[in-house]
Amino acid sequence: MRRFRTSRRTKQARLDSHSLVGARRGAHFDRLKLVRILTLVFAILIIGRLGYIQVFQHDFYAALAEGQHTLIEQLEPERGEIFVHEDDRLFPLAANKDFFEVYAIPQNVEDPETLVEILVNRLQIEKEEVLPRLQKRADLYEPVAMHVEQAVVDQLKALNLKGLGYRRQSDRYYPEKNIGSHLLGFVGFQGDKRVGQYGLEGYWNTELAGVAGYIEADRDAEGRLITVGSKKLEEAQDGDSIVLTIDRTIQYKACSELNAAVSRHGATGGSLIVMEPSTGKILALCGSPDFDPNIYNEVEDINVFLNPATYGTYEPGSVFKPLTMAAAMNEGKVTPATTYDDTGAVEIGTYTIRNSDNKAHGVVPMTTVLEESLNTGAIFAARQIGPELFEEYVKKFGFGESTGIQLDNEAAGDVSPLSQQKEIYMATASFGQGITVTPLQILAAFGALANDGKLMKPYVVDEVIKPNDVRIKTEPQVVRQVVSAETAAKISAMLAGVVQKGHGQRAGVEGYFVGGKTGTAQIPLEGSRGYDPHQTIGTFIGFAPVDNPAFVMLAKIDRPKDVQFAESSAAPLFGEIAKFLLPYLGVAPTAEVGE
Repeated sequence: MRRFRTSRRTKQARLDSHSLVGARRGAHFDRLKLVRILTLVFAILIIGRLGYIQVFQHDFYAALAEGQHTLIEQLEPERGEIFVHEDDRLFPLAANKDFFEVYAIPQNVEDPETLVEILVNRLQIEKEEVLPRLQKRADLYEPVAMHVEQAVVDQLKALNLKGLGYRRQSDRYYPEKNIGSHLLGFVGFQGDKRVGQYGLEGYWNTELAGVAGYIEADRDAEGRLITVGSKKLEEAQDGDSIVLTIDRTIQYKACSELNAAVSRHGATGGSLIVMEPSTGKILALCGSPDFDPNIYNEVEDINVFLNPATYGTYEPGSVFKPLTMAAAMNEGKVTPATTYDDTGAVEIGTYTIRNSDNKAHGVVPMTTVLEESLNTGAIFAARQIGPELFEEYVKKFGFGESTGIQLDNEAAGDVSPLSQQKEIYMATASFGQGITVTPLQILAAFGALANDGKLMKPYVVDEVIKPNDVRIKTEPQVVRQVVSAETAAKISAMLAGVVQKGHGQRAGVEGYFVGGKTGTAQIPLEGSRGYDPHQTIGTFIGFAPVDNPAFVMLAKIDRPKDVQFAESSAAPLFGEIAKFLLPYLGVAPTAEVGE
């Protein structure tokens, strides 16, 4: 019995031992299985990551690896310059010039107080602004001055000033400063890139800027170029240069006289444009107030960058009357001798429109309408052709669309009220109110009257010079025949009467037949209907000599404080410049004038 029990215990022990071993083996198997699963998952993740990198991020890592042993440097092109003809040479209005940045390494500066005193005397800097920078003893770089001339840098270098550094910079330089700034625009920053903005610099930026190149070569572990390694070179393509139609002498005279007139009258601004009517060449284009494009970042109001001659729209006033008269005359509805009874006012529905002098002039011909600038006469002429045909002529003269002069930010004006075909809109537009135009648009329209009825496209770029010296000349372009040569001649004669006997006498030049028209435009009130009774815009547009015009010119003075009418503001400015232009352009005086 004891052996039996012993045997039974032994057997049970063996069974328990086998169970324990089996359990251990099972646990070991489970752990092994888990390890295998985790290993598989880890391998899948690694393979997936490698696949993602190889497929989706191949370009990034290839570039990163290449960057370790490849040098890529951008080659900057030379920006094209802007020239005008002066005698037998080209004079730059926008050029490239080397300047210097002067900077400090404060940790090398021995005496900041002494150094800043020396710098203040030679650079246009403020002591209070620069001294704290020089006192940052742990600093390695602090800017001191930009656009410093070579001669000034040479003076500083001769002093052996410790802690100063100099870095050469190529920058845009405008020798004439404010003269013609609206025409040129400037090169400024957009983000971290320098690009042309406004005027010619903006419109022609792509052509002037050129195309950047690059050099790609192998480098060693220390970043040095390996001369025997593989290289790629894409040379930079320099920008085109452009030559303007602008006459430098006329431009200087026009802009100087405009600024003087604006100052004299306490005006808020003005515009002056001189154009060759037979071609559309712009000889001068000025706006006031202007700015110095060399220091464009110092202006107080960025609106000064907008060219008032091409962007500024306004209701032109009575300078529009000759165009209304030309439309009616071209349709055979009136002649210079056609008369009407001026009662001093015209009623259209609930509106009453009066002459600017509030007078009735009785029975008068169309010549008197222009000489005395009668609103009722302009309405009479417009009524002879009706709203639909009137709108057609307004658009044929070029209003409601830009001229395409190839300057940045040109406005189109607004003649949309005429599309409603209502008599009241035609009536007010007949004497230049209720529609808006740019000075350049209405100058071009007068140019058609001076050019046998042909509207020319104004242009300011005479030729483009490619880097290989290939020259692309701009050819004059006829936009359309607006009125007949006969109509243009009759209107021109009537405009000569305005200068000889009418409101434009102060625009005349002794010894010459000058034709033109004044316009004193009202200014709409902001935020409400009606016009400001205290402010006006004076315009005079004319050409000379009337029988063979050498120029057509617009003079415009905005909100003069001392006078109300254009005959006292814009007309004298026109006359002053015309007196210079006629002999300058080689036009001999006519003996019969004034006899």
